[in-house]
Amino acid sequence: MFFKMFCVLSVAVAVVSAHGHSSQFVHKYDGHHQPVHHGHGHHDYYTHPKFEFGYKVDDEHTGDHKSQHEHRDGDVVKGHYSLHEPDGSVRDVHYHGDHHSG
Repeated sequence: MFFKMFCVLSVAVAVVSAHGHSSQFVHKYDGHHQPVHHGHGHHDYYTHPKFEFGYKVDDEHTGDHKSQHEHRDGDVVKGHYSLHEPDGSVRDVHYHGDHHSG
């Protein structure tokens, strides 16, 4: 899923770069694999999920202005996205998810 999202963002940036300015970043933090025991001698390995990504598009030619930033640390995901609507309004959304709130 991460790779698919990265590819989609890369294509979007290539299209926008012909008309305006865009930027993006992806940071993946590699943790240490920790064993998870399921009993009866069976175990899997678990790595603490942690990543951060963001992108921004400013295209004066088409009027496309948007951005997103998200980070995850374990079960906690926090993010923000912003979109400039055609009528001039700006939609700002802040979101948060964890094992209590989904």
